[in-house]
Amino acid sequence: MANKTITLTRVFDAPKDVVWKTWTDPERMKIWWGPKNFTAPVIKNDLRIGGKYLNAMKDPDGKMYWSTGTYKDVRYLEKIVASDSFSDEKGNIVPASQYGMEGMRDELEITVLFEDQGDKTKLTLVHKDFPEGEMYDMCVQGWNESLDKFEAALKASKKPELEL
Repeated sequence: MANKTITLTRVFDAPKDVVWKTWTDPERMKIWWGPKNFTAPVIKNDLRIGGKYLNAMKDPDGKMYWSTGTYKDVRYLEKIVASDSFSDEKGNIVPASQYGMEGMRDELEITVLFEDQGDKTKLTLVHKDFPEGEMYDMCVQGWNESLDKFEAALKASKKPELEL
């Protein structure tokens, strides 16, 4: 079965430095990381080439989904490339089947690009190596829901009473 790539592009009504910070700062990430109705109780982010991240998404039933990866390329305000794997709470890579997701590779790759669009920012997300079918469709939906939450977090950060 061939592997597919998810490519999503959004233009956000915020300057690139705010979009970057909302994407990379652990406290801001907790606001938007994960699909609708999921929370992100744990976000650890060592944003540098060779640095690692460890994130946990919690579904409405309380099940935790851990992921980890290593940064391969980090260009401030421009580009992030990282590996992406399911993990345990210590950051050890585990098969996706441990989370009920069959047929996925142990390691995928995520690239995020940040581009100026006047006073707005174009964000392009590329997530490589998904199996075709249900897993691909679920991940596209999950990313779109996360990006919806990301946009809401950006809008909330514009309110003077809310300091993120």
